[in-house]
Amino acid sequence: MSNWKGAAAALVLMLAPGIAAAQVSDEVVRIGVLTDLSGPYADFAGPGSVLATRLAIEDHGGRVLGRPAEVVAGDHQNKPDVGASLARRWIDTDRVDMIIDMPNSSVALAVQQVGRERSRIIINSSASTTELTGRQCSPVGFHWTSDSYALSSGTTKAVMQQGGRSWYYLTVDYEGGYALERGSEAVVKANGGQALGHARHPLNTADFSSFLLQAQASRAQVVALANAGTDTINAIKQAGEFGLTRQGQRLAGMFVNINDIKALGLATAQGVVTVEAWYWDMDEATRAFAKRFAERNRGTPPSQYQAGVYSAVRHYLKAIEAAGTDEAMAVAAKMRELPVSDVFTRNGRVRADGRHVHDLYLVEVKTPAESTGPWDLYKVLATVPAEQAFKPLDPACPLVKP
Repeated sequence: MSNWKGAAAALVLMLAPGIAAAQVSDEVVRIGVLTDLSGPYADFAGPGSVLATRLAIEDHGGRVLGRPAEVVAGDHQNKPDVGASLARRWIDTDRVDMIIDMPNSSVALAVQQVGRERSRIIINSSASTTELTGRQCSPVGFHWTSDSYALSSGTTKAVMQQGGRSWYYLTVDYEGGYALERGSEAVVKANGGQALGHARHPLNTADFSSFLLQAQASRAQVVALANAGTDTINAIKQAGEFGLTRQGQRLAGMFVNINDIKALGLATAQGVVTVEAWYWDMDEATRAFAKRFAERNRGTPPSQYQAGVYSAVRHYLKAIEAAGTDEAMAVAAKMRELPVSDVFTRNGRVRADGRHVHDLYLVEVKTPAESTGPWDLYKVLATVPAEQAFKPLDPACPLVKP
């Protein structure tokens, strides 16, 4: 009898790798990168987010629980209905296991709802709204890189410390812009400042003249740009043409990315203060990763959001290994349990609401004289500790225990 038990135990051990691999649905782990491939957010997300996903899979060894990992990519066109429809098709027909990126908060909220309905992991890297971890949080939803609270409160505090007391907002007309404006305005009022008004502009605006005239007429000390991508670039360029800064008003960018600064040039962008979740020139590890990335991205290093995609995919794959399956709820539990330590962050963790919390960095755009190379654009002024960087747990999230 004991010999039979020993043989059975040996057989189980011999089959263990096969049993684990069998827990991967369809014999493959499919990751869908849903992003803006050609619109205003393509530079800081887009094709670079697809590359970041591929690098993460490669660095994991290309396989998970003995089965291959694959990437599919799609363009949500900055339309929530398009993003949600593509997410449903990926899940229902193409058997995609996880969807990541989603620049544009309206799209991100729509896709997170699809993930909730169909029990699929959704990781938002490039969206900004805190609703993703607030009222609309999801047991299979995660928010990785940064958010409107971290971006708006950090930037606003820094500018107010430098004397900016009255504010006027140029806000992109959808949830991501509203969230940035709300977060900044709350800080302004809490610190005794004044919010003098706002102008709402459509996504992908080419002509900011009417909005800038309203900002000038407000006589606010600070004109805050609650937008992103090409909207931020166009607004800063045209503000210079209108002479806002020469007349004493200051521009504060709340969703400024390294790609925007590169496009603007240091002569135009010097002195801008913003908050970044990651910068390529932090240490040897970040520089090595940026070099690998740039070699496959036409010489351009990763943005903070592309680095966030890399980190999130690595963490997801580690969670599958730890769970022994790619079943969404089991993987989501492991993602919340495991610490996050990689080239993106050394001290990250995932809260109950799905928010990845980690240090952020207050940076200032260098002057042309300070820069020593084409991508040497920032100087790091301070580290914002993880516990201060992000909004506290929101009791409106059903996953947060009272």
